[in-house]
Amino acid sequence: MKILITGFDPFGGEKINPAWEAVKIIKDNIAGAEIVKMQIPTVFKKSVEIIHEKMKEIHPDVVLSIGQAGTRFCVQPERVAINIMDGSISDNEGFRPIDEPNFEDGDAAYFSNLPVKAMVENIKKGGYPAIVSNTAGTYVCNHVMYGVLYYINKEFPGVKGGFIHVPFIPEQVVEKRNIASMSLNDIARSIELAIEAIVENDKDIKAVGGAIH
Repeated sequence: MKILITGFDPFGGEKINPAWEAVKIIKDNIAGAEIVKMQIPTVFKKSVEIIHEKMKEIHPDVVLSIGQAGTRFCVQPERVAINIMDGSISDNEGFRPIDEPNFEDGDAAYFSNLPVKAMVENIKKGGYPAIVSNTAGTYVCNHVMYGVLYYINKEFPGVKGGFIHVPFIPEQVVEKRNIASMSLNDIARSIELAIEAIVENDKDIKAVGGAIH
């Protein structure tokens, strides 16, 4: 099995992005799967185009993207991506779409076909907090997740794709108030445990993963 895993460059005034920093240090082989790592820009459209080209080049079995969500308190596999770009801030090239579709011919939403609940349970089994997230937002993270699933739907049948949001690392919250963080090594290990679950589970498990709000 070949897994393409991507992480974003820093954005929003941050000097570092724990998504890419964690991707860089995860193992190159996890549960027998070959891990291919790639940094992508926090830029609408360009980020998805880069992943699309890499998918055509290496033909991965799985595409897993990692993104920073500073308000999150743990590692969170995403369940669904919606067909909208609505930037609360501009991307790294100054583009700020408002209420625009990711793809004009795309579905209203695409669900991850990764075993997100099994991923959460394996992370928790390893001793780290994790929950299923039911919103990937409307920024570049959602755009990338949606774009990957769009291309899987259109061009790459049988490929699996999804997204994981990770929190800040401690150095990012020194001057922030009441914001959670997680060590880089713990984030990386959580991602590895999620990948183990992807390799070991063709279908998702039955487990509580819903939310009241």
